Amino acid sequence: MKYLVRSVKYFVAFCVIYVAVVWLSLKTTRGMEVSVVDYIMATLSTTKGQLLMAAVVVLSAFYPRFGFMTRRIECDIEEERDALMAAMALAGYSLKSESDEGLVFRANSILDRVVMLFEDEIVVEQQGEQITLSGIRRGVAKVIYRLN
Repeated sequence: MKYLVRSVKYFVAFCVIYVAVVWLSLKTTRGMEVSVVDYIMATLSTTKGQLLMAAVVVLSAFYPRFGFMTRRIECDIEEERDALMAAMALAGYSLKSESDEGLVFRANSILDRVVMLFEDEIVVEQQGEQITLSGIRRGVAKVIYRLN
C-alpha cells in the first residue's frame, strides 16, 4: 500500500510541475491568449501528448522502486551513536523517535520535506554487527557518505 501511495504522490507532483511549466510558458509568451486548461487539453489530444502522459504514468509507477533504498554498513548504533548523530545532522536530518528496533530520522528543513513529498524518513536498525539504513535514496546516500 505504501508503494501505491508513493506512486500517486509522484504522479501528482509531476502533474503539478507540468502545469506550472505550461503556465509559466504561457505567461512569458506574448500574444498567447490561451488558458492553461485549453493548452493542456490540446496537447493531450495529440499523439505526443498522450505519449507524454503515458511516460509520466510509467515514471511515477516505477520511481518508488528506484527512489528508495536500503543499505547496510559495518557499525554499532550504541558504540558509534555520536558519529551516527553527527552524520545525520550534517546530512540535514534530526532524530524523530527511538525504540528498541532502531532510530527514525526526519529532514530538518520544511522545504526538504516538501521536495521529498514528506517521504523523508530514514530508519536505522541494528542487525548483528551492521546497521541498516532505509529511506529515500538521496538521504541514505548523504548519510553513508558522511559516515565514511
